[in-house]
Amino acid sequence: MVFLSALLLLVAFLVGTLPAGQTLLSRAGVNVRMTNAHNLGVENVLHLVGPRLALLSALLDAAKGFVAVLMASSLGRPEVTVLAALAAYLGHLNPPRALYGQTPPRGRGNLLLLGVLAALAVTGAVPLWVAALPVVVYAGVAGYWGFVSAATLAGLLAFALAVALLPLGPAAKLGALALLVAATWRFKENLGRLLDGTEPRLGESVPLAGRRPDEVVAAFMIHPMTLENFWSARRFAWLRPLVERGIISEKGVRQLAESMRPMKVGELHGIRTLDGKRIRCYLLSSPLLPDVFRDQPELATRRAIEGARLAQELGAEVFGLGAFWSVVGNKGVDVQAAVPDITVTNGGAYTSGTIKAAIPGILEHFAAQGRNLKDAAAGVVGANGVVAFGIARTIAPQVGKLIMVGRDLERLERSAATLRRAAKDTEIITTTSYEPLKEADLIFSATSDPNPVIFPQHVKPGAWIFDEGRPADVDDSVLTLPGVRVIPGGVVRPPGGMTSNIDLQFGEGQVPACLAETLIIAATGEHWRKSLGPQTLTENINFFVDQAQKLGFQVVD
Repeated sequence: MVFLSALLLLVAFLVGTLPAGQTLLSRAGVNVRMTNAHNLGVENVLHLVGPRLALLSALLDAAKGFVAVLMASSLGRPEVTVLAALAAYLGHLNPPRALYGQTPPRGRGNLLLLGVLAALAVTGAVPLWVAALPVVVYAGVAGYWGFVSAATLAGLLAFALAVALLPLGPAAKLGALALLVAATWRFKENLGRLLDGTEPRLGESVPLAGRRPDEVVAAFMIHPMTLENFWSARRFAWLRPLVERGIISEKGVRQLAESMRPMKVGELHGIRTLDGKRIRCYLLSSPLLPDVFRDQPELATRRAIEGARLAQELGAEVFGLGAFWSVVGNKGVDVQAAVPDITVTNGGAYTSGTIKAAIPGILEHFAAQGRNLKDAAAGVVGANGVVAFGIARTIAPQVGKLIMVGRDLERLERSAATLRRAAKDTEIITTTSYEPLKEADLIFSATSDPNPVIFPQHVKPGAWIFDEGRPADVDDSVLTLPGVRVIPGGVVRPPGGMTSNIDLQFGEGQVPACLAETLIIAATGEHWRKSLGPQTLTENINFFVDQAQKLGFQVVD
């Protein structure tokens, strides 16, 4: 009897793994992973295939649960029948990769649960009222609150409590409780979104690439710059007092962050271009701290690839890599190769464009203070990089002396040789030391260093510093020097009055230029303008500057 019970439970698990409804939709030309479990997939399936095919797909998934439980009931043991319900649900949630490959189909299981409950009632494993109770609770919570995940968990909690009251063995009661635990784990991301305020409700318009001509969907990958930023997502706020009291160590938080796959933590609302197009942008995060990008580049690249897949499943057309994500995987090249069906950009072109647009104004304001540019010395920090070298190329003919600071002196010398030919009257020096910056009246900085690199000992009083670094290259202590002015670079205000549930650290209604590039690509549909790898085409820089103005994006200076 034990062997037969185990065999029937295995069969129930395998029946649960069958992608019945998904196979039907796939044959109808629907990519079910894109329709999808993240965004109330049934509504999008209805939009794509119509009610008839959607209903048939739903019936097939419900039938899996019904058949799995019905077979197990042949033993006449209610405990085995309830455990078969659990086995079928686990099979649906976790189909083995050995059978379905590296990306097995994974639904939320609500339709299968409906079939399971129907079979439990028909076979008499539980009374009708016990099987009907979770359906009633589900309908009530979903109707009142509108969240499918919360309604499902409330229904299964009611079922577990009801089964606990029945004269059944411990196995059946543990099986009902395990159903609730399995569903809670399946909906953990949805619960996180509930805390963050980003979970869509039933009936809300859910974005899907190409669904509406006046709406485009983008996604952007962020990460905390410091441990303090980790608490900015409300789903992690509960950790803060535990860390402050020493109950959980900072090392423990870091290990937790490194184990987390990308998740949706926010959304930008209210972006509407001057030509009337609405841009929806999801904020995704795998909460790696800056040092992880330096010490574990393979992990960072893997998380970026997972983020691109999540963005695609969320209905996004463009996926932007922000902050240190922009340098992983050969500056996005490997991410794009791994997920070719979504446009990936590191935002370098428009970032360079915002600098190009801002520099003339900065130099003009500097000269307006009665300071002669031809007598001034300018420093460029991070000059081995594309962005900083672009700055150096722009300002070299306009100043008397140019100090190029970088890590690779040989490359700096090659770059300087090019500039010397174009700016013959400018003295150009190259160095790997920050000490010569003490001579500079103007400092332009654009590094990818996770920590500040410019400190008071590097800056003379009265200097102007244009800080493009993210996180900031200039330490806060520099502001204590008399007359020093620090100007943040690469900050853009999208059109329409943007709001966000996450503080992006760029000021209210403002975003970094790399995020703005993601939005502009989505709005214009010119996906080939994406920025990947170390090279940035001048024609693309000009394109983003021009399109930003036409769409209503404004550079903040």
